[in-house]
Amino acid sequence: MFNRRKFLCTTLLAAAGSNLPFPKKWHATHYSRHQQKSDDAPFITDTNINLFQWPFRRLKYSQTDLMLAKLRKHRINQAWAGSYEALFHKDLAGVNFRLAEECRERGEGMLIPFGTVNVGWPGWEEELRRCHEQYHMPGIRIYPGYQAFDLDHSDFRSFLQVMTERGMILQIACDMEDARVHHPLIEVRDISMDLLPGLVKAVPELKVQLLYWNHKVGHNLLERLIADTFVVFDTSRIESSGGVGRLIDGNPWFGNPVTIPANRILFGSHVPYFPVEANILKLFESPLTLEQISAIVSDNANHLLDSRL
Repeated sequence: MFNRRKFLCTTLLAAAGSNLPFPKKWHATHYSRHQQKSDDAPFITDTNINLFQWPFRRLKYSQTDLMLAKLRKHRINQAWAGSYEALFHKDLAGVNFRLAEECRERGEGMLIPFGTVNVGWPGWEEELRRCHEQYHMPGIRIYPGYQAFDLDHSDFRSFLQVMTERGMILQIACDMEDARVHHPLIEVRDISMDLLPGLVKAVPELKVQLLYWNHKVGHNLLERLIADTFVVFDTSRIESSGGVGRLIDGNPWFGNPVTIPANRILFGSHVPYFPVEANILKLFESPLTLEQISAIVSDNANHLLDSRL
């Protein structure tokens, strides 16, 4: 029987567990039991995944345990996780707490939480402080198209400066899905990234990564970002056969020639919205050297984490 004594013991233990401190350093566990000893292929760091439920339909790997099993199957042993709840929830304190708790309790040493703040709302400074000091998150992921602020917002420069002072990584989710499949009742804002090069140049120590960036970064802007900043990019929306290699070679299928050095590209799958296999195949179908592959799948991400202040 589940009597009063057992009920109190169970709930008190659960409460005590929820008050345990968050790890001061989020790190990955190497799942060596999933590889042969003679296998020297690199493990992968995925810099763009999301936890919980996509608002508009159920996705196959939205459950954390199923997603982790899928990632491990493809040699991904570290993943930087945002939260789908950040798109529409007003209570960002709750969003960030649940994200940090999910990564701590169910992340199996693989998940690194990237919380969020809304620069257009009051109190973003306190929420940023909480993400850094209480949850020890290494970075913040923002969604300007959904969070209703532009890069010319009066607080955005201050936000970048505080991020720099705290040594945190800034991830900007330029898109979350193709505009052609947006829900008809939801008008996602078409944000401009044109101000980004000047803003980032003003705080050169800031670490910035663009996620799902292709539809918001045209040729001229991409050239400025490559030449004038140290902004890095994920692979989630790089399309076309051999697209990753062609960007590195400065020979894309579409548009004018532009080169993104291999040390500026980080693997990002956009799981669970995209199949993880889709982005892994991008690496196989491009004529990349072993050094370039190692840089993209892990070295660049590790450097970004290690170079924080």
